Amino acid sequence: MNRRDAVAKLLAARDGALVVTGLGSPSYDVHAAGDRDDNYYLWGAMGGAALVGLGLAQAQPAKRIMVITGDGEQLMAFGALATISVAAPKNLDIIVLDNQHFGETGMQTSHTGRGIDLHSIAAACGFTQTACLRDLAEVDALCETLRQASTGPRLFVLKITAENLPRSLPPRDATFVKTRFRAHLGLSPC
Repeated sequence: MNRRDAVAKLLAARDGALVVTGLGSPSYDVHAAGDRDDNYYLWGAMGGAALVGLGLAQAQPAKRIMVITGDGEQLMAFGALATISVAAPKNLDIIVLDNQHFGETGMQTSHTGRGIDLHSIAAACGFTQTACLRDLAEVDALCETLRQASTGPRLFVLKITAENLPRSLPPRDATFVKTRFRAHLGLSPC
């Protein structure tokens, strides 16, 4: 499936969710769907998206948190799945855009392209709900699922086409991104 179409559908149905993006293509895709103050783009933080999402879910329990990351980043943060499961936030959804390649370093085959199944691993860790989606109709159904309350963390893998799309670069100034995100939440800039 086309990743930009899938991400645009998810964001159109975000219903107030705060969004944390993984390094590279997930940030470009979220930005391409529309830059917003409630998007928190990670730069140079490979492997950090899921755990930043966990911290945000714990700090903002009344808000839904949607992490949009890639297969390479989630593979780097394999242990994060166990940590998130043990913490058991009810407001954290992780969306993994899985093209089965390391897209930012030359499109080498990733471990998911060699049989590692992230949604099954998340299920084994104790995530409340996991699934692997392969087409946009399934993303439509996922949007409805994400609107429903959960009893714990959820992880969904979207199998996307391996392609290098034009980059849509969000702000790269980490202080600016942090400050506007905090302002969106009504917090002081520091």
